[in-house]
Amino acid sequence: MPGTLLVASPEATDGVFEGSVIVLLDVDESGALGVILNEVSDLSLTAVLPGWEPLTTWPHCLFDGGPVSQEGAICLATPAHPREEPPGWRPLFERVGLLHLDTPLELVDGAYSALRIFAGYAGWGPHQLQGEVARGAWVAVSLCAGDVFDADPATLWRRVLGRQGGELGWLATWTPTPELN
Repeated sequence: MPGTLLVASPEATDGVFEGSVIVLLDVDESGALGVILNEVSDLSLTAVLPGWEPLTTWPHCLFDGGPVSQEGAICLATPAHPREEPPGWRPLFERVGLLHLDTPLELVDGAYSALRIFAGYAGWGPHQLQGEVARGAWVAVSLCAGDVFDADPATLWRRVLGRQGGELGWLATWTPTPELN
């Protein structure tokens, strides 16, 4: 369901989703779509969307949301005032929603307590994601406040796994060369 986190299995070494934490934005009978929360893009946000960088949450940069439609961007935002729905914003889950990037910057400035922009997204066809979860490629876990706009994306994968506890939490200590332990 939207708002669920998908944490890549430590065995996922395909390069695209290795060490990824994805938040699902849409799930229905036609498939699923989400964005990678912990992958910073090599592209400059200022070059791609002038004026948006100072409005984003730390780190002020463009994130790589996934391999699909990387020429497009998805903006996730949380309104600054809990009872407001600012122009151009549509709620998804909790207080996180989609912000249309055609919204004038003067309407965005100050209207959001958190804002992040992703180039591209991760997508799955009908039943594809369920198959990948069943094969162990992904672990589905609950979202915690702050995950979507986490200030330290490089450590998010380990921290999300670590807070799960038990055997799943042990995966947070995974090393790519376990034979050296």
